[in-house]
Amino acid sequence: MKSYDVVIVGAGLAGLQVSRRLAEQGFRVLLIDRKTSLSQSVHTTGIFVRRTLEDFPFPADCLGPAVRDVTLYSPARRSIELHSDHDEFRVGRMGLLYERLLEQAIRAGVDWRPGTHFVDFRRVNRHSLLTLKQNQTMSFAATRYLVGADGARSRVAPALQLDQNREWIVGFEEVLENVPLPGPPRFHCFLDPRLAPGYLAWAVHDGEQAHVGVGGYAERFDPTLALTEFRASLGSILDLSRARVVERRGGRIPVGGVLRRIANTEGLLLGDAAGAVSPLTAGGLDPCLRLSQYAAEVIADYLRSERPEALAAYSGELFRARFVSRLWMRRLIRTIRSRELMEIGCAMMRLPLLRSFAHHVFFGRGSFPDLNPAVEIRAARSASAL
Repeated sequence: MKSYDVVIVGAGLAGLQVSRRLAEQGFRVLLIDRKTSLSQSVHTTGIFVRRTLEDFPFPADCLGPAVRDVTLYSPARRSIELHSDHDEFRVGRMGLLYERLLEQAIRAGVDWRPGTHFVDFRRVNRHSLLTLKQNQTMSFAATRYLVGADGARSRVAPALQLDQNREWIVGFEEVLENVPLPGPPRFHCFLDPRLAPGYLAWAVHDGEQAHVGVGGYAERFDPTLALTEFRASLGSILDLSRARVVERRGGRIPVGGVLRRIANTEGLLLGDAAGAVSPLTAGGLDPCLRLSQYAAEVIADYLRSERPEALAAYSGELFRARFVSRLWMRRLIRTIRSRELMEIGCAMMRLPLLRSFAHHVFFGRGSFPDLNPAVEIRAARSASAL
């Protein structure tokens, strides 16, 4: 049985990021994922915003062309055009990107085990003994710290007795090729509480691929039927007559905000498992990357110092407080069920003030807060000493 400093469950963006950063600092890291290949069964559309692209380096061939234009549609398909002078979005080729990030993690010294499921763990002295399953064979690993980066319905969260997501939407999309692009790359967003209750439908075309999808509260719509209807309605916007489906994606997106209890002395949660997704836009890539970067420093400080107070800097309550307005907006959006009311709301967005708000939602640089690990850790230590 091998022993590690950190075992990370889940090799999405969060798991890949934190595993590499910890390995680069000399820690013994095991990364596991239930998938045998990270390029299979991708769940996210992979829309990266400008702030993320400016702050995190990605291989150029893993990103599609830049998108500067957004068209927002009401239920009656009345449109509002939004334009930015900056390259605001790029759609990640997520399967390829995951493979590249995995290569970086392995080069940094991460031990990688694909096709491996987390079963359970128990505390033995100062280590956790993990039970893992690979190809129906049980195995064990010992670790000083456990990280759950295993998605919205995390198995690690209840094992660590940490909080679990209770509110989410579901998304379903198709990735298409052979779709002509009229004009520049564009992000089409459709507000319709019948077609996409509590969220939106989208068609993003960057000149190479088109992503067409719907999202909403699962109890209020059938995603498969909604996507079929949505695709059939796009004839005046995108020519899908010769489109070829190269991939289908679907999954749960937590929208209840960052969970309150996301860390203890045995482990912590990252990414969707921690609820680190914008309650308003359901964007999770930028929060995932920033929280993972921060978590790596907190974990490193805790393992070196062996002082539990170091974990106070990784506080769900602290992060959640910075999203109060977005949580209230999510509650408002959740209550809108009338297409007529949504139509009125979209009409009001043509007013200068609300148009500026729409521009800010799509092009604003606000996201998960930047945290300075050294400053936050010192502050947590000072608070615990009082």
